[in-house]
Amino acid sequence: MRLLVWLFVMSAVGWAAGPLVHGHRGARALRPENTLPAFEYAIAAGADVLELDLAVTKDDVLVVSHDTTINRTICQGPADLPRHIRELTLAQVRQFDCGSLRHPDYPRQEAVPGARIPTLDEVFALAGRGTFGFNVETKVSRERPELGPTPERYAELVLEGVRRHKLENRVILQSFDFRTLQAMDRLAPEIRLAALTPARRDFVAVARSANASIISPEHRLVTPERVREAQRARLQVIPWTANDPADWDRLIDARVDAIITDDPAGLIGHLRQRGLR
Repeated sequence: MRLLVWLFVMSAVGWAAGPLVHGHRGARALRPENTLPAFEYAIAAGADVLELDLAVTKDDVLVVSHDTTINRTICQGPADLPRHIRELTLAQVRQFDCGSLRHPDYPRQEAVPGARIPTLDEVFALAGRGTFGFNVETKVSRERPELGPTPERYAELVLEGVRRHKLENRVILQSFDFRTLQAMDRLAPEIRLAALTPARRDFVAVARSANASIISPEHRLVTPERVREAQRARLQVIPWTANDPADWDRLIDARVDAIITDDPAGLIGHLRQRGLR
């Protein structure tokens, strides 16, 4: 079932001879991460998939944030509010400006004063602007369960949003903690699952342990041999997060299925130079 869904998605987004392009946190190299301006930039650049992260507020609203805490390096707002998003209502989360402070690690990033932490619904509402997909990461911690709902409830909330926007064929759910993936597999086996891994472990074994049809390793773990082995097992290989042309070439030559990057426009231009777009 998931392979058929993936073939549909690849057709919808116009898969050619090269890897698909996932805009990491939208387009973190150029716009404030995980904000609507970042996702809009990635869409305009031609990204095939928007990659984003989720946290859950006190009132059980899915919001788009890489961290389960408010990141004060890139967000500014009331100093007297709790740090953890799970301790904040959506109304309180909205008080933070996450667009005025340029990320110190991305000198080309343009500030967008007033950009807020969006809800998942607001990002899904962009779906009408194209046929791109959504690669959604659940942030969950075994060590700090109080920072989020149970894995089962987390999966329910994501699925409710997916179905509300009728995006079942355009969404991938990814995580380092496979409990939300396994919960989603029980709820909706049609949703594609991606197992994130930072470790030098067997790709096929990792994906199988998560009931996932995608293995998503840190990009330096990728070799042509490991990609071939995974693809022979009917897995997709989607490494993260490659931003350098030399790394792009290495992953392209290894024939990965997609590349997650902070610079989707740059990667798309690189693919065009190689005749792959």
